[in-house]
Amino acid sequence: MNLTFEIQSSIFANYSNNAFYISNKYYTYKDFSQIISNIRSTIKKSAKKTECFVGLITNDDIHTYASIIALWLEGKAYVPLNPEFPLDRNLSVIKQANIVTILDSSSEKTFSSFNSIMTKTLSDSEVDLTPVEISDNDFAYIFFTSGTTGTPKGVPITFGNLSGFIEAQWALNYTITENDRCLQMFELTFDLSVVSYLAPILKGACVYTIPKDEIKYSYIFELMEDHELTYSLMVPSILHYLRPYFDEINCPSMKFSLFCGEALPLDVTEEWSKCIPNATIANVYGPTECTIYCMDYTYKRNSENKTHNGVLTIGKNMLNTSTIIVDDDNNEVETGKEGELCLSGVQLTPGYWKNEKKNKQVFFDKHHNGKNTRFYRTGDLCCADKDGDVLYLGRVDFQAKIQGFRVELSEIEFHVKATLNKMNAVAVAFTNSIHNTEIGLVIESKPINTKELLDNLNEKLPKYMIPTQIKFADSFPLNSNGKTDRNKLTKLFTK
Repeated sequence: MNLTFEIQSSIFANYSNNAFYISNKYYTYKDFSQIISNIRSTIKKSAKKTECFVGLITNDDIHTYASIIALWLEGKAYVPLNPEFPLDRNLSVIKQANIVTILDSSSEKTFSSFNSIMTKTLSDSEVDLTPVEISDNDFAYIFFTSGTTGTPKGVPITFGNLSGFIEAQWALNYTITENDRCLQMFELTFDLSVVSYLAPILKGACVYTIPKDEIKYSYIFELMEDHELTYSLMVPSILHYLRPYFDEINCPSMKFSLFCGEALPLDVTEEWSKCIPNATIANVYGPTECTIYCMDYTYKRNSENKTHNGVLTIGKNMLNTSTIIVDDDNNEVETGKEGELCLSGVQLTPGYWKNEKKNKQVFFDKHHNGKNTRFYRTGDLCCADKDGDVLYLGRVDFQAKIQGFRVELSEIEFHVKATLNKMNAVAVAFTNSIHNTEIGLVIESKPINTKELLDNLNEKLPKYMIPTQIKFADSFPLNSNGKTDRNKLTKLFTK
């Protein structure tokens, strides 16, 4: 499929429909097309043709979403920059992606030393949604995720990757039409945001966003009831916040309720199903490296669902993805045996941006189904049952998912040790009393004042990566392999 032509066609076909609902205001596809054209016209004048990646300040407004489409029509990729993230982190992303131009809908420039296009102040231009010619190998976006060395690592996604995802998404038959009202709850630095705005745009539906100054879960509740939303993709942690209000929630208009980004517990899913009595509920799975998500399992109402330790299966691979589960030597394990889940297919990123060391660690070639195939190691410990459904067992490494964001625990440890003069410290993920995941930090020391440490971490890391609890230990327990026993340290936070 030619994604940019599909976008152009949908916008014109649904000109009078509402495209977005942002901060209590509707914008039609006609409004959207005008703002896209204004931004695109300025990009042509102000950014060089050779610029591949363009920075995007991730505000919650129509100009930010229009900026994405304007860049795509010009064959350029966007790099989301959250203005609330630490300056050092954003500057690292800007440097790695070699960003010269930044699209910014703020009232003042977020980064004064760059070529900023202030998208809210542009004059109207002639409407122009005709896309330039692009190839499947051209980049659509690059997301920078948590990195083990303290430096965010870039995951570029091509238009070919994204088109492959959209094709697989439609094949799931979670139908969206021009009459649908779709939730977009994600920060634009999180790749689940892409499907949350793109799928509705491609079908002429309306996208409902969450203002940054609102309490997310309560605003979602209001949108669902007041605007009778019909389609949602959420992280499971939202359900834990909504759970105390399940008795009050009744959303018969909801047709599809998808979850991704974290393990989805069966018990809360069963309770949620009563709040949305007419909806299909699905658990979808996938890392940023395989373009948004690539596996799917449909929850069965009034029937038995497959689980491991109370967590729903992630199901089977979608249309354009192949999955295998391997041992340490990349040999496929037998049915029912645990191993690392590996992915291949057209959705797979070309590789981490300018990071050959990491690429060699996580990508490998293997003879599969009669041909040489490139696979990605997810770091997820899984097993497959006799039906081919994949059960998620935990992490092979020390990553965690916090509010849907992937976090390298070693990145937190890196910054902690740098602040504490390399004092030994371990970051762990633990489940709190409402079943959400938090970060705990254990320092090998007598108790110390941690104000300076937390101040420094807040300068280096996003809020979701800051430890919520800090404990101290005279010495760290070791496991039978002589390594620090992280499981025992995690139990310090779950008593």
